[in-house]
Parts: sequence; C-alpha cells; structure tokens
Amino acid sequence: MRGFFRGVLRAQRLWVQGGGPGWGAGYCHWRPIHSCSALVYRRHGPDLDQLRMEQWDFQAIGPHSVRLQMLAAPVNPADINMMQGTYPILPEFPAVGGNEGVGEVVEVGDEVTSVRVGDWVLPVDAGFGTWRTEVVCEATELLRAPRDVSLLGAATIAVNPFTAYRMLHDFQQLRPGDTVIQNGANSSVGQAVIQIAAALGLRTINIVRNRPNYEGLSADLKAMGADYVITEEELHRTGLGLILQEVPKPRLGLNCVGGLSGGLVLSHLDSGGTLVTYGGMAKKPLQIPAKSLIFKNISLKGFWMTQWKRNNRKDLHLLQSVVDALCAMLRSGQLTPPRCVLVPFQQYAQAIQATVQPHQPKQVLLMQ
Repeated sequence: MRGFFRGVLRAQRLWVQGGGPGWGAGYCHWRPIHSCSALVYRRHGPDLDQLRMEQWDFQAIGPHSVRLQMLAAPVNPADINMMQGTYPILPEFPAVGGNEGVGEVVEVGDEVTSVRVGDWVLPVDAGFGTWRTEVVCEATELLRAPRDVSLLGAATIAVNPFTAYRMLHDFQQLRPGDTVIQNGANSSVGQAVIQIAAALGLRTINIVRNRPNYEGLSADLKAMGADYVITEEELHRTGLGLILQEVPKPRLGLNCVGGLSGGLVLSHLDSGGTLVTYGGMAKKPLQIPAKSLIFKNISLKGFWMTQWKRNNRKDLHLLQSVVDALCAMLRSGQLTPPRCVLVPFQQYAQAIQATVQPHQPKQVLLMQ
C-alpha cells in the first residue's frame, strides 16, 4: 500500500433488528466505519472562504464498490468555478471539491473484477470529489492507470491531456504533416496539444499573448515540440505568410481564449477547416469574419470534456483506451506532466489562492 492510511478507522457499535438464526430478535455487533479528511463546501461564493477541512464518515464497501486511498489531486479552474457556482454542473451540498486525481485501491467488493487492491485509478466523471483522503465508490466510476507512470502524470492526465487528445482526433481526419493552430498555447491543454500533436507527426502553430518573458516561454514550448510560437500582436501585424511557406495551412484550429484571438485562429484556417472552441479566457465574444464562413466553409464546433465523457459513459472501453494511449505517451516521454507545485493536503488554502492568481503553475494536493 502506498503511504499510510491517514483516515481514522474506528468501530461503531450498531444495533441490528431481527438477527439471523440463533441471534434472537435483535443483537449488537461491531461494524467498521471509516473516517476521512475531506475539503467540503456547503454554499457557493466568490471569495472561496466556504471550503473547510472536515472529518467524514463512510460505510463499508458493498459487493460492487471499492475503497480508494486518494494520493494526489490537482486544483483546476473548473474546481474553482464549481465552488463559485458558475460551472455548468454543480454538485449537491454538502459537496467535496475536486474533479481530478489519482487514488489507490485498498479494498474491493466481492463482485468487483475490473480493479484489484493496489491498482491506481482515476475518476470517470466530474464532481467525483477528489479532495479527500479516502472514498468509497462503484467500480464502474473508475478507470485504471498504470503504476509505472509518475504520480503527477497519473494525477493530471484525465482533464487537460484527455481534452487535447480528443480534440486532435474528433474534428478533422489529420495525418502526419498536417498543421494545427491554437491560441492559449502555454495553457495546460495547449502544452498537451503540442506534445500529443508532435507524437502524431502533426505540425503546430502556437499563439501566446505578449509578455516580458516571451523568449523564454517560446523556448520552453519549442522544447516540448512546438514548431512555431508567435504572439497575438505579431500574428495580427504580419500574418502567417512566412510560416505557411514551410507548412500546409491549418485544417484544425483550437480556441480557448475567444475575442480577437479566436478570430485570428479562425481567419488563418484552410478551406473546409474546423475551429473548436473549448474555453473563453478573454471573456469576450468570439469574433467571426463572415468571409471565413462564406468563402472558406469553416465549421465552428465546441468541446467540453465533461460532456464528452458523459456521452460515452457506457463505453468504458473507449474511455480506458484514451487513458491507455496517454499513459503510453507518458511512459515513452512523449508527454510530460505540466509544471506543478506540490502542496501538502493540510495546506490546501495555499493551493486554492494560487490557482485564482494569473500565470501560476498548476497546484497539486498531496494526500500522503
């Protein structure tokens, strides 16, 4: 077992009515109850001061359920949005925070065959509540992760790399040598797009906002596999003329910014290309040049990882195949985890505050 179970296992004396043969009308016995530390909120609010660490009790597992010891869980912007009440899906109160993370199976029900004790697992769906030390859930709520990848790799694979992987596969039939253009290239999804695209033999044009450390950022992204890195300002001023002498026009554009930046991505797509919007960091409407729709037949699509997983919820083989493919890239070094700050679970407030600040690395809570 990795680490040490930090929850408290205690026995609670229960009175059970109508015992079995030889027990009489009622009897007392000892039934194990587990207690874990969990980050809980009971209301929405912009200040995020509603999150508290509490002790939660949960019953023993059933025949189809498993008990996990959570190992590590990132703090993502979507987690913050759910606490603030601005995310499209919201859990019932009281709610445990966290949508992503990796846990280790420490106990399985009698009928469970999909996972074994010692396996690393990831939650299938959002709203799982990963910010806790232990959890009991149904085996069908989990996907397996191999133990020969890094803990950080497993903990951070199910949202951003998963999003990047699906967007590169679902909207255009891309072949080695084809070009993808994206904005927000320094985001966690953007970095995953760069690395997965390189592994697939695709060329990438990566747009970032101008900043004092642009040269350093450009070098970092190129070290990950980016072919070209350009600022929004430079793209608006000079276009892609020189770059498109070396690579084909992009058939797929990925937009997480919106506003003018999204319009720039769209306007540089090849005829019949597709613009996929998966975020709106600028909080401004997407600027769509009419000529791109009329004369180039550009398609506009949206992508939300949570909905994709829910649409395919019954196809666990498909979901597992994406995790397997990404873990193979982790194992080979084609994909690396984002730059992270590891935060002890008890210091969760530090991770929450850092996540809402601009230009901060990903914060990952370590439960062990």
